[in-house]
Amino acid sequence: MAFRNGILAASSAIALMIAGAAQAENHVAADTVVATVDGTEITLGHMIVLKQRLPAQYQQLPPEVLFEGILDQLVQQTLLGDQIEQLSVGSQIVIENETRSLRAAEEIQRIANEAVTDEALQTAYETAFGNAEPETEYNASHILVETEEEARALITELEGGADFATLAQEKSTGPSGPNGGQLGWFGKGAMVAPFEEAVVAMEPGTVSAPVQTQFGWHVIRLNETRLKDAPALEEVQGDLAETLRREAIEARVSELTDGAQIDRVEAGTIDPNVLNDLSIVTE
Repeated sequence: MAFRNGILAASSAIALMIAGAAQAENHVAADTVVATVDGTEITLGHMIVLKQRLPAQYQQLPPEVLFEGILDQLVQQTLLGDQIEQLSVGSQIVIENETRSLRAAEEIQRIANEAVTDEALQTAYETAFGNAEPETEYNASHILVETEEEARALITELEGGADFATLAQEKSTGPSGPNGGQLGWFGKGAMVAPFEEAVVAMEPGTVSAPVQTQFGWHVIRLNETRLKDAPALEEVQGDLAETLRREAIEARVSELTDGAQIDRVEAGTIDPNVLNDLSIVTE
């Protein structure tokens, strides 16, 4: 955005007086007129919307600094724009696309607002978690080595009284080695299949036979298990709301598509490379 020279110091007092007077009289609204250019009105709404599209570095400026700069830009755009009798094909298409996008966005927001209610969230929560059984979580440690022979040698050392964490620190090639092989708590699906199958079959406090995965050979110790109850509604509310929004929008689009007459150009009829030909829209 091209602010006029000296905007950081110029006219901020006038801007504050204009804004303050409007607020004092309770006249501040989207259609509050802040300037006219040869009879064309510029409103506070125009300024607010333009501010939202400014680059990030301008967004951070104080409002008293931005006010005059934004108003100047709108005045200048109006003066320049009035010199054009008819927009180019490309500009007309931009307006059409923007209008289409904005209308679709408002409809999407309406659908989302109607879909995400307290009742709908509660129903979705009960459907997802109402009959869910507590999930078993596992706390395990492992030592990762390259060969089965190394893994069996480790088991022999453990059976002889060696400390698991110490061996992990000394021998493990995995990233958890420096932490004594500790993997923390995890549920089903978090580990690769052979590793998970071994853990699920173990009793707390026991050490597994060598387990092979794509990462190498593991010696696993299951430290303990616990049951994890279903999460509270507050914990999953965001995910449930997103699902409700997505499903409602997809259903509405499908409904509208089924009820509309849509004729599309057949694939291959137009060379896709014409999308790069800007001359088509610069007449």
